[in-house]
Amino acid sequence: MPIYEYICQDCRTAFEKVVVNRAESIACPSCGSQRYTLQLSVIASPAKRSNGESAAPSCGCTPTTCGCH
Repeated sequence: MPIYEYICQDCRTAFEKVVVNRAESIACPSCGSQRYTLQLSVIASPAKRSNGESAAPSCGCTPTTCGCH
């Protein structure tokens, strides 16, 4: 099941929601507004070294992005 990330257009709260059915109603958990913007989620896969070991640290950082912040 996909997890979608949203930002409420009224109170600017960022929230995530597991979406089982795209017709399901989505509301901000902070203010209840149904006005939101769907955010682009980027999933980084760990880089592999030539010996097959993962080169990415356990914090989620990659050579181009930092998952620590």
